[in-house]
Amino acid sequence: MATVTRHAALQTRAALLIIDVQVGLVELMPPEIQRNVLPRIGTLLAKARASGTPVIYIQHDGKKGHPLEAGTKGWKIHPSLQPADKELVIRKRASDSFFGTTLQQELEQRGVSHLIIAGAMTEYCVDTTCRRATSLGYNVTLVGDAHLTRDTEALTAAKIIAHHNFVLDDFSAGDHAIRVKPTDQIVF
Repeated sequence: MATVTRHAALQTRAALLIIDVQVGLVELMPPEIQRNVLPRIGTLLAKARASGTPVIYIQHDGKKGHPLEAGTKGWKIHPSLQPADKELVIRKRASDSFFGTTLQQELEQRGVSHLIIAGAMTEYCVDTTCRRATSLGYNVTLVGDAHLTRDTEALTAAKIIAHHNFVLDDFSAGDHAIRVKPTDQIVF
């Protein structure tokens, strides 16, 4: 019986995925988004570390002149959310955190089947990664108050976040789905 329980635990192992919380993007965000969202991601990070849940950072490598140009100050992970020793940082060049990266292989090696996702930017990398993860066979919890974006000419950041939380909640691919939950409901 213990073997079955251990096996079941491996099948539902979670990882915290922190996407593109880099200086160059955070600086573009409205101050109220920065003040509210960064501490929530910090709370998730502390809870994941305390429980032994794997933490994986995704770091975008922007082209020359991009706010996340590789190797620049803007490219660095935000100082309030620095990776600890042995926490994995995977670099990417597209909105999809799986595209052209080792993310799927790293998740498989760790026995991860459930991703808890926070980060930036809501309508690009967060949205794309959530959707792709479900089609690859992962269950996803999008932390609805722990992803961020900037105001646009069409919508405020708050409306973009609310819209994506609405659209992504219960998005599914076969047996795998995205659930949106606030930080205080996340249990590792």
